[in-house]
Amino acid sequence: MARFLFVVPPLVGHVNPAAGVAAELAARGHEVAWAGHEELLWQLAGPAALVFSCGVPAGAPERPAGLKGPAALRFLWEDFLVPLADAMAPGVDAAIDAFAPHVVVADQQALAGGLLAEARGLPWVTSATTSAELIDPLSGMPKVAEWVDALVDDLRARIADGRGSADPRFSPHGVLAFTTRELLGAAPLPPRVRLVGPALGSRPSTSDFPWEWLDPSRPTVLVSLGTANTDAGASFLATAAEAFAGMDARAVVVDPGEVLGAVPPNVLVRPRVPQLPLLPRVDAVLCHAGHNTVCEALWHGLPLVVAPIRDDQPIVAAQVVAAGAGIRLRFVRAGADRIAAAVEEVLTEPSYRRAAETVATSFHAAGGSAAAAGHLEQLALESLARLKP
Repeated sequence: MARFLFVVPPLVGHVNPAAGVAAELAARGHEVAWAGHEELLWQLAGPAALVFSCGVPAGAPERPAGLKGPAALRFLWEDFLVPLADAMAPGVDAAIDAFAPHVVVADQQALAGGLLAEARGLPWVTSATTSAELIDPLSGMPKVAEWVDALVDDLRARIADGRGSADPRFSPHGVLAFTTRELLGAAPLPPRVRLVGPALGSRPSTSDFPWEWLDPSRPTVLVSLGTANTDAGASFLATAAEAFAGMDARAVVVDPGEVLGAVPPNVLVRPRVPQLPLLPRVDAVLCHAGHNTVCEALWHGLPLVVAPIRDDQPIVAAQVVAAGAGIRLRFVRAGADRIAAAVEEVLTEPSYRRAAETVATSFHAAGGSAAAAGHLEQLALESLARLKP
């Protein structure tokens, strides 16, 4: 039996894949602990999860609307990733001391995990919950890459006494990437990347759902912009609901900010939905191209309409289109007519579903949580063997 410490940022889309892997490891008899935001972890990993609480940045600035390109990258690093690592570092240190893990699993956006694991001489694996970093978006921007390296070096000096040299986003011990070539494409990958496909585990239910509202005789579309886009998504959600007014299809719209008013009778609005149990009962997904939502939809062979907002979402949306599994819309300019036309096309043109099912086949074959757990077990065995006299 080995001990695994998962270090994750306070982001639902980053915790959920890790939770699937953690559950598989626990089912195999291993000990699992978490370092991160305790309330979110107890919600997503279960109330019995062993959680070592980590801080979050105080007074974090709100992301300005419409931020793109280099300005968006600067905000991500200077206002989110680096402050988060500084805030999490004491909690991660305490978790390593108290739990004594054999292996650390560090999310790509929880930089403190990789930096402190390396500084302590612990084997660690990167959890890459989106494919955006895997295709090296900075390859054509050497000055920006140097700036990022300098930020990481400064962070390493502050929280890890300058020990280590590895990029905390790409562990030399391995990178678990929750995708496959059928979605990712043929781009070259960093060394030791394991394409394990989505890690879908059971999740504690946080909402009731009126299952009787679903009508098997009519197509149903799930409309979701994830959990981090409430402010940006209000207008789009309203337009999407309007788009279904003249359609035979039904829509389940996830509205976490409860911003929608009156909607057509064929539209159901809920602040939260049990997404994994719901997906097998819908026919398509309209979303922001968040990696988790896209992969969960494609796991079920569902075609997509994607309207990326920011960050990695344009890259993921491009992968969906290149795979033939969906249609891309412009988030700020998609009117009700365009949304309706795109939804109608993915529902009626069989090529989109066939492409989605091809990706689904690759996902299932990749192994998901079981494959990821197997890689981690092997690393733990090697670590335990080194500890034996």
